[in-house]
Amino acid sequence: MVRVNVVSDVHGAGTALSRAGEGADVFVCLGDLILFLDYDEPGRGIYADLFGEDYALAYIEARTANRFDDARELSRQAWERIGVTDPQARWAVLEAMVKVQYEELFSAMPAGILTYGNVDVPALWPDYLRPDHTVLDAQTVEVGGMTWGFIGGGLVSPMRTPYEIPELDYAVKVASLGAVDVLFTHIPPAVPDLTYDVVARRFEVGSVALLEYVREYQPRYHFFGHVHQPLATRFRIGRTECVNVGHFHSREKPFSIDL
Repeated sequence: MVRVNVVSDVHGAGTALSRAGEGADVFVCLGDLILFLDYDEPGRGIYADLFGEDYALAYIEARTANRFDDARELSRQAWERIGVTDPQARWAVLEAMVKVQYEELFSAMPAGILTYGNVDVPALWPDYLRPDHTVLDAQTVEVGGMTWGFIGGGLVSPMRTPYEIPELDYAVKVASLGAVDVLFTHIPPAVPDLTYDVVARRFEVGSVALLEYVREYQPRYHFFGHVHQPLATRFRIGRTECVNVGHFHSREKPFSIDL
């Protein structure tokens, strides 16, 4: 048996992340390292640091109510107030703050296997990875006589997060895996029980390609995150146990399982 500790949706929880590999044979991180917005503590995160807690709270309220046009207008006004109007200049400011978080988080990251979340910037990762970190995306690895497959990133959504992939491109990544014993992704398959967030009161974007893959290949397990407060944390598709490993930023402890 292989004891595996899995985390997803770290969102800035560096201190807890440093302990997340304890007791495991293999540590796995399914992405979303950066904290842009803290829905529980609006005074934390990149947007609060830039624009203040009142802005972050108003922005969170607009997004939670699915008023994405209003959220984008709030964002435009906030950038204008600090004298940044060019979109490229906006990204330069954000990138500098993302780098500060990555410096802390990759230093805290246990040795293990990583893939990207939708709130990640893959192009920046090589500057912070250590030799004991292995990044897999649309790739497989053999562990304990099992084949593990990894798919990183999210799908295009109204959230406009940094690493969103068109459905067709994502499907190509999924199809490239072939059969695996255990599937690791950031986002869930397109199953309503797994994509509905009971606190945000909306469906997050799940992948039809993942659902079709699980139905065809029937891995033992499919592990993912992305949906912070799902209607169901587990759901069976044939012989496959689909498991949301939990919102690490809130739980501050990994999902552990013997495989």
